[in-house]
Amino acid sequence: MQIPMISSPMKQTNEIDWVQPLKHHIRTAYGDDPNSYDNECNTLNRLRQDMRGAGKDSAAGRDLLYRYYGQLELLDLRFPVDENHIKISFTWFDAFTHKPTSQYSLAYEKASIIFNISAVLSCHAASQNRHEDAGLKTAYHSFQASAGMFTYINENFLHAPSTDLSRETVKTLITVMLAQAQEVFIEKQIVDRKKPGLLAKLAAQAAYLYAQAVEGVQENVAKAVFERVWLLVVQIKQHHMASLAQYHQAIADYEANSYGQAISRLQAAQNANKEANRLANAFPGSVPSNSNLGNETGTILVDMTKKHMSAIQELITEYNRDNDMIYHQTVPSESNLTSIPKLPAAKAIPVSELYQGQDIQRIIGPDIFQRIVPMSVTESASLYDEEKAKLIRAEAERVETADDELSTSLDYLKLPGSLNIFKGALNEDTMGVDEDFRSWCAELAGHSPFGATFEQLREDKQSILTTLDASTKQLDMEEAVCEKMRTKYGGDWTQQPSSRLTSTLRTDSRRYRAAVEEASTSDAQLYSSFRQFESDFDEMRSAGETDEADVLYQRAMIKAGAGKKGVTSPGAGDEGNLLDDDFADDSQQSVAQQIEKVEELMRKLQLVKRERQQVLKDLKDKIHNDDISNVLILNKKAITNQEAQLFKAELEKFRPHQNRILQANHKQSSLMKELTRTYGDLLQDKRVRSEQNKYEAFSRQRNTVLSKYRRVYQAYTDLQAGLSRAQQFYDEMKDTVDSLKKNVESFVENRRSEGGQLLSAIEAAKGSGADREQARLKELMERMSVSPSAQSAGSPIPGMSAGGGLADSRSSAHRPPPLQAQSGYGVQQAYNPATSPPTIATPQYHTNGVQSPHHSSSYQPAQSNNNLPLRPQSYATQTAASRASYDPGAYGPVSPPAHQQYFSPPPNQQYSSFQQHSSGSQYGQQHQQQHQQQYPGQSVPPGWQPPPPPPGPPPGQQDYSALQATQYPSGPGGYASDPRRSAPQQAGSGGGVGDPWAGLNAWK
Repeated sequence: MQIPMISSPMKQTNEIDWVQPLKHHIRTAYGDDPNSYDNECNTLNRLRQDMRGAGKDSAAGRDLLYRYYGQLELLDLRFPVDENHIKISFTWFDAFTHKPTSQYSLAYEKASIIFNISAVLSCHAASQNRHEDAGLKTAYHSFQASAGMFTYINENFLHAPSTDLSRETVKTLITVMLAQAQEVFIEKQIVDRKKPGLLAKLAAQAAYLYAQAVEGVQENVAKAVFERVWLLVVQIKQHHMASLAQYHQAIADYEANSYGQAISRLQAAQNANKEANRLANAFPGSVPSNSNLGNETGTILVDMTKKHMSAIQELITEYNRDNDMIYHQTVPSESNLTSIPKLPAAKAIPVSELYQGQDIQRIIGPDIFQRIVPMSVTESASLYDEEKAKLIRAEAERVETADDELSTSLDYLKLPGSLNIFKGALNEDTMGVDEDFRSWCAELAGHSPFGATFEQLREDKQSILTTLDASTKQLDMEEAVCEKMRTKYGGDWTQQPSSRLTSTLRTDSRRYRAAVEEASTSDAQLYSSFRQFESDFDEMRSAGETDEADVLYQRAMIKAGAGKKGVTSPGAGDEGNLLDDDFADDSQQSVAQQIEKVEELMRKLQLVKRERQQVLKDLKDKIHNDDISNVLILNKKAITNQEAQLFKAELEKFRPHQNRILQANHKQSSLMKELTRTYGDLLQDKRVRSEQNKYEAFSRQRNTVLSKYRRVYQAYTDLQAGLSRAQQFYDEMKDTVDSLKKNVESFVENRRSEGGQLLSAIEAAKGSGADREQARLKELMERMSVSPSAQSAGSPIPGMSAGGGLADSRSSAHRPPPLQAQSGYGVQQAYNPATSPPTIATPQYHTNGVQSPHHSSSYQPAQSNNNLPLRPQSYATQTAASRASYDPGAYGPVSPPAHQQYFSPPPNQQYSSFQQHSSGSQYGQQHQQQHQQQYPGQSVPPGWQPPPPPPGPPPGQQDYSALQATQYPSGPGGYASDPRRSAPQQAGSGGGVGDPWAGLNAWK
């Protein structure tokens, strides 16, 4: 039978419920539906129930416990199980005293599970059949693993709530397990018949460990924690191991010719074994069940000591006989013996090495709550994603740089295109028509000649100039008539001079004429370009319409000289000369061989490029699928400030792909060097240079032809755009000039109407002038009369008052006849607003926006011929003014501006202010004021209205923004310098400063 071993009893626990507390936390903390986690919660609950029934002496029981412990570790990363959060009471009974202890801490649950794992490992080791090699190995590993799990408890769980988890108790259990592991190792070495010196050292270490265990066990026995039989077993084994160490060291000394020392060690071994035998004989026949020892333990220990005693006595007898008869060495006392060196053979196995390379993930199983990811883990995962993104960007940039270098190098060497040249492959694709040239001819096909367009522009320009001349002539004629009448009637002709009123119209006319003249310069430039390329346009248009672009292209190539110099058949001119043949190097490769070598290098470069792209793609896929959330969860507590180190370690998995990209870049560099050298040698070959020179000559001629027709096509597009802009310009200018013409006609018509009325008034006034002169002479004679009584009695002169003055008012017979619609220019009808040209109605305004006190009704056509009686005072004032010298500056604004249709309230302004800032209402006010000054005491006749403004749009208001947005010539004569664009913009009826025709802006 084998020597019995001590194993720790297991802790017991009550059943708990994981489901409800976890669901409540999922709902409150994660805001998720707790019912969707029913399976996970039930799985964890079932794991704990299975753990409670785990066998104490089997690997299956160990795995059940470890699986539950692993899930607790994963659970702790997501759920805070403690008194303040998920409150679950864990009740465990002490393994030795059986006292219950309850806590809300998950750490207590985990520590208890670890203790049970250690206990199961120790029971599993103690139950092994150590007579077999597999049993020895399993027992040896399990004792060390049990010591490791107990060590984990002491290192990670402080302030143990129960005796079995206290540091002293756990430390004693660690020592016992290590001592038993050392003992199992010695058994294995004895079976393998190792040297006695090694066995002595191993036994000395075992005796030392048991001696340490005796101290701890004795203390716990005194506290009634351990059973007393444990103390007896530990003491017996301490003495037995000490005896075994002396026994094997004695054999080693005897073999080393230290016969006296060997005898002394055998005596020491005998003494230690006697003590072990004494304790074994005192071992009780029945042992407590909690000690995990059998009732035959005492018997086995007695047999062990007796067997060892007989072996010692046998050697003592032999060594004494040999020493007495042969060696005669002195036997030293036991106290003088040197201590035997100790050799540790057992150590506590850490938790990470518990399964000796087995898949620990398979033991633990998948993370039950893997769907729940803590926020801290998510943040760490995002940081890791950024590190992965940096890596992939760096590798992508490295690959892109290498591809660009390859492309640039091949373009610099003109590969692979130049190889076709070296092969003499001026094929039909190279000799054929350029596609750009063909497209140019197709665009010109069907296009009408530009001559008709230029003729239309000329006609439009002439029409515009004719209209401007006619308008200017009308203004000149009107002004001449006005001044002629002023000369004839002197001061009686009170119509305002035309020059002041026509300044805006004349300025617009001059500006439009200047714009047309400048446009003519641009027309000349366009026509010059047209004449320069006219024949080329016809050729390309004809080629495009007849689909003979290739004929025109070949004819141009021949004309450029390509047909004479370079476009010969491949192979022609390769005869060389006899000297080249005589001195040719036989070892020199042929051109075909050199080209084939270059092509082979290029194929290798393309293969390297594809391989590099594929590696980059694989790297991107691997990085995209890389998820270290589980690693972050498992290391959540360990990476508090060590995320960078963890990320660096995780990114190492991508190192092979990075190395492959670097290798591809290095290989590309070496291949490019070889390609450059090989291609350089190829270029130095005379046969190759001949083909290259021919192709270069052909390329030059081809470029010449394409450059020429590119200029022609560009001129064509420029002409199209320029003529389109010119046509648009003349169309807009025609509209503008027509509007100016209508304004001039309306102005002249209004002036004629006004002059006709004034002329009628003057003629009527002349008819009563003779009567007034006779009355004046008679009055003078009466004043010279001697009889004052006759003078005071009554005046014989009509119109004179008794006091000798003029009557306050003259009889109606002396008043001038009313103004009639007469005209000195022929028959002129009275002004009728109903037939006036304005296209939009202009409201009639009165003083301050209310009805005028002088006339309450607006002008009606039926009232246009009403008589306008003149008062004598007004006429006297008028005749007095007629005697003064003619002063054009003294004339007030009798004629309204072209834009004025109705009179408005008169501000006290002079005509000069009207010129500075005119409006329709200001002019009406001034006209009314002057009229009242010329005819004092006489009100404005009811219904009388000034002439309306001319119709049509105002000059200078056309929108030329389209011209400004084009690339039309902007120099002298260009359409871009159209003066109408710089003309002052006049808004509304207010007009601009200094422009009496500003009110026309509201007209269209």
